[in-house]
Amino acid sequence: MRFFRPALATAAATATIAAAAGCTLALASPAAAAGTAKGWFAWVGPKGAPFFIENPPDGRCLTMSQESQGAHNATALPATVYPQKECKGTPLRLDPGRHAPRNASFASVKFGSH
Repeated sequence: MRFFRPALATAAATATIAAAAGCTLALASPAAAAGTAKGWFAWVGPKGAPFFIENPPDGRCLTMSQESQGAHNATALPATVYPQKECKGTPLRLDPGRHAPRNASFASVKFGSH
């Protein structure tokens, strides 16, 4: 899994997590992922800054540590966004190629069919 802020993508191409972008996401599940959701998942963070992760892990709950909204799922698997951390609350499923409204906030996301 790679996490990028687009402005840093070129400089951080070999990094697994772009630390300079402020690491806005944390793995909430200790279980190993079955695979990866090939593609990328994007969202808007604090102050309107764009962020995305490349090839996120399948079946793991990813909890955002900062304001996140406007999810866009460009992976090969469905993504489910949750209004609360640790994948709690009423979920919103985003099939591949779909996006949530730009102002729709979320606090965690999980990839794959669940």
